[in-house]
Amino acid sequence: MNQIDTILTLIAQKHLGIDTLQTRHADSLDFHDTAVWCIRDALEAAFKEGVELGAAMPKASEAEIAKD
Repeated sequence: MNQIDTILTLIAQKHLGIDTLQTRHADSLDFHDTAVWCIRDALEAAFKEGVELGAAMPKASEAEIAKD
């Protein structure tokens, strides 16, 4: 599992009560009733993690940006 998958799984577990984000091919395991405030909390946590990851990444130089 890569870093993003790990973070998303932890957020799903903590905020949504979902054990895994892997498809298990069973409706009772793959579909969940979730309160909107839990979804909001999970989205906020994902956003904050994204900000932290982005801040920790090295910045691209102007030469690297110009290549694209």
